[in-house]
Amino acid sequence: MKLSEVKSILKNLDTISFKLPDGSLVPEHFHVTEIGKISKHFIDCGGTVRKEEKVSLQLWNANDYNHRLHPEKFEKIINISEQKLGIEDLEIEVEYQGNTIQKFGLDFDGSQFNLITKKTDCLAKEQCAPKIVRPLIKVGKIVQESCCTPGGGCC
Repeated sequence: MKLSEVKSILKNLDTISFKLPDGSLVPEHFHVTEIGKISKHFIDCGGTVRKEEKVSLQLWNANDYNHRLHPEKFEKIINISEQKLGIEDLEIEVEYQGNTIQKFGLDFDGSQFNLITKKTDCLAKEQCAPKIVRPLIKVGKIVQESCCTPGGGCC
């Protein structure tokens, strides 16, 4: 989900909620402690140099149980971040601490934001993934060994 989509959704919400992949909710007294632009310049295992940019939202909950972030306040925080940091309309990655800091993709189901589990992947499979080598077998040999013969009683 891109930042512009979140801003558009916030205009139509009365409350904000985030659901974790296990179905539980981020406590309603969460804070958005950071919004940032993450730039990653890297080389994949096939030797290709790549660049990736995302918007990072960090969610955090403390003992501030009387706190509730309202959609209009969240939108203001996003707008300030865009202006001060020059953040473009990029894909969002959400950081949230469960047992450890986890990174999630973001989706919306019509009523709440869903944190989507992210997975790693090889970006150069055609260059570095193991090739499957299959032995060549003569077709005639397979036919002779695997087919029933008339009157052989195997069928």
